Amino acid sequence: MDGPLSVADFVAIASGSRRLALSERVSAGIAAAQARMARCIKENRLVYGVTTGFGPLANAWIDGAHVEELQTNLIYHLATGVGAPLSWVEARGLMLSRLISMAQGHSGASNALVCLMVACLNAGLAAVVPEKGTVGASGDLTPSAHMALALMGEGAFLTRAGETRDSGEVLREIGLQPHRLAHRDGLALVNGTSAMTAIATLNQSRAERAADWAFRLTTAHAEILRGKAEAWAPAFGAFRPHRGQIEAHLRLNRLIEGSRRVDRQRAASLRLQSADFDAEGIQRREIAHQDPYTIRCAPQILGAVLDVLRFHRDIVTVEMNAATDNPLFDTDEPFALHGGNFYGQHIAFAADALSPAVVKLGILSERQLARLVDPAMNHGLPAFLQPYKTGLHSGFMGCQVTASALVAELRSQASPASIQSIPTNANNQDVVSMGTIAARKCRNALDELFRILAIQAMACAQAVDIETRQGEAGFSPDALSLRDFVRRSSRFLHHDRALGGEIETLASRMANPFEEEFLR
Repeated sequence: MDGPLSVADFVAIASGSRRLALSERVSAGIAAAQARMARCIKENRLVYGVTTGFGPLANAWIDGAHVEELQTNLIYHLATGVGAPLSWVEARGLMLSRLISMAQGHSGASNALVCLMVACLNAGLAAVVPEKGTVGASGDLTPSAHMALALMGEGAFLTRAGETRDSGEVLREIGLQPHRLAHRDGLALVNGTSAMTAIATLNQSRAERAADWAFRLTTAHAEILRGKAEAWAPAFGAFRPHRGQIEAHLRLNRLIEGSRRVDRQRAASLRLQSADFDAEGIQRREIAHQDPYTIRCAPQILGAVLDVLRFHRDIVTVEMNAATDNPLFDTDEPFALHGGNFYGQHIAFAADALSPAVVKLGILSERQLARLVDPAMNHGLPAFLQPYKTGLHSGFMGCQVTASALVAELRSQASPASIQSIPTNANNQDVVSMGTIAARKCRNALDELFRILAIQAMACAQAVDIETRQGEAGFSPDALSLRDFVRRSSRFLHHDRALGGEIETLASRMANPFEEEFLR
C-alpha cells in the first residue's frame, strides 16, 4: 500500500483475494508520527488519551508510567458490544479501515501494531466483533475495542471457514506475539470511523452490483413484455442532463442491442385515419402507445440511483483514505492536534442517502415482477408463469408474495439513523452521528434487495424459456445470458416445488462480486 485505495482495492483485500504490504514510505510516516507523540510524552505535554483520561475524564492527567495500563483499560472498558458478530469480510474491513487510517502517518500508532494487523489480514483472520454498541461519535469505539482484544490475544478470531478460535492460540500458531499496548496504540485502534467506513465501503460495492442487476432485469422485463424503447432514447438524458440519467439511457440501450422483441417505433410515426374513429370521434386500441412507468420511467429511476451511488462512493472513498483519530500528529505542528475527525457524520448521511435508493430498487423489481406474473398485464404469458396445468400448479404466485413481504420489510426499516442522536458519555458526546447504525441498516436493506432481485431473475428466466419454447425468439444476448446465469442454480419450473432455498442461493450468487459475470 502506497497511496489511496479504491473501493475495489478495499473489497479485494477485505475479502481475502489480495494480500497487503506497506511501502517503506508509509512505514516511515507511521514511525515519524510515533516519534512526535513519544516526544510529547517525554516533555509531559498534554496528549488526550495518552497523558489524560478519556472523554469527560480528560481532566485527569496521567503520569507517563501508566501509559500502557491506561491504553489497556481503554480497551477493557469499551469491549461492551452485543448482538450478532460482524461478518468475516466486515470484520476484516474494520481492521483494514483502521490500518489505512494509521498508515496516513498522523495517528502515533507503533509500527509493531501496524505490522501485526497486516500479518493478521494476510493470514485470513478477522476478529470476532459484535455489531451493536456504537453511536459513531468518537468513532466506532465499541466494535474496534473487540478487534483490539483479538490483537492483544484476549479476544477471538473468526476464520474464513467460520470457526471461532481463541486469538492468543491463533497468533501463536502463525508465529506472532499478542500485542502489548504502548504509548497511544489502544486509542489508535479504537478512535476512528472504521466500522462504519468498512461496512459502507462494502455496501458501495454491493449496491453497484445490485444496480447492475436492476438494469439487466429491467431490459429483460421490457423484452419479455415487448416494451417500447422510445422512452429510453438518449435525447431524454440530453434534455434533462443529470449524469445518472444520461448514463442510464446509454446502458439500457446497450443492453437491448440485438433484441428483436422491443418496439423501436416512434409513437409519432403512427398516423390515424378518420375512417378508424367511431361515431363519437374516438378510436380505442387494445394496447396504449406508452408503457407503464416500470418500463417507461426506468431511465429516470435508475439514473437517480446512479447519482446517489456516485455521491456515496465519493464520501466513502475520502473517508476510507483519511486519518480519523483524535488527537493527530502533523509534521508542521510540534504538538498534538486535538479535534473531532473521529465523528462519523459524513458516513451517516451517505449511508442514509443510499438506503432509500436501495429500497427504490426493491420497489421497482417487485412491481416489474408483479406485472410479469399477472395474466391481466403480462401480454399473454400464463398466469404466474406456470404453463402446465395452471391452477393445479401455482407457479410464481408464492414468490411474488415473498417479494411483496420483503418490500414491506424494506419500507418499515427505512427511517434514517443519522438523525437519531442520543447524548451519551456524561454529555461529553452530546450530539452523535449513528453512522454505524446507518451503514448496518443499508447493509440489511441490500440483503433483502438481492432476494427480491433473485425472485425477479427467476421469473424473467421462466418467461424467457416459455417464450423461447413457444418459438418466440428474438431475445437479446444479454437476456439469454441472464437466463443461463439463473439456470446454473435454478431449473425451469415445470411443476410446483419449494423455491426458498433456490432464492437464497441465487441471491448470494448475484451479490457475490467474485461470482462469474454473465455478461463479459
